[in-house]
Amino acid sequence: MRLLLIGDIVGKPGRRMVTKAVNYLKASRQIDMVVANAENAAGGSGITPENYRELIAAGVDCITLGDHIYRRREIYSVLDDPATPIVKPANFPPEAPGKDWVAVTLSSGIRVAVFSLLGRVFMRPVDCPWKAADRILRDIPDDIQVILCDFHAEATSDMQLMGRYLDGRVSAVLGTHTHVPTADERILPKGTAFQCDVGMTGSSESILGRKIDPVMETTITFRPAFFDVAQEQVQLCATLVEVDPSNGKAIDIMRISLAEEEVDAN
Repeated sequence: MRLLLIGDIVGKPGRRMVTKAVNYLKASRQIDMVVANAENAAGGSGITPENYRELIAAGVDCITLGDHIYRRREIYSVLDDPATPIVKPANFPPEAPGKDWVAVTLSSGIRVAVFSLLGRVFMRPVDCPWKAADRILRDIPDDIQVILCDFHAEATSDMQLMGRYLDGRVSAVLGTHTHVPTADERILPKGTAFQCDVGMTGSSESILGRKIDPVMETTITFRPAFFDVAQEQVQLCATLVEVDPSNGKAIDIMRISLAEEEVDAN
């Protein structure tokens, strides 16, 4: 079976790209399940219930989030609804809104577990992601073999450590958060697909999805500015993992970069 993780969706351009691309990718790449990190879907920071419904309607099967998860308070009810395929970082406190992991049943009958974790280096203070991973894996039923971890982290050292820590225990550890795809995709020795960062879905003519000029101005002069979401040269960055559903081991991993013009041409 084939799983796709779409990297951080930034604002309306990113959502538009997902709406255009998901069904195209499912058909052209024979993808069985699409997971998307959508913590920046609402104006570049956070996610609203409307954004959630838009992405699910576009064909996304499960949504992961990160450090901007609670920028829009109205998302709390969606996060707490046991029927919604959306997860908070599992190393947030138990009192924080949202589910630690979800299981999605595909049309084939295969069940896939998805969870996300927040890294610690250069990130907000948070509970230990490695201990949280152990807890989640104890909670996931033994009959679920295919497991995806979205590790939302800043430092590649954190990302690589999580990949090695979970090697052989999950199908894939794929990173999000930096918005820059890394060229280190591989299958680890015990059968876990790994990549430090999947990348971003939004404007490539930008600074991490935001317009270049105000970010440059604020960085150089310290004058505050509003970092508008950039609109030009929209692309989707994602990673495709092929998994043996009988044992949850990864067979192949591939980076995908898709321009909006390429989707429009098809």
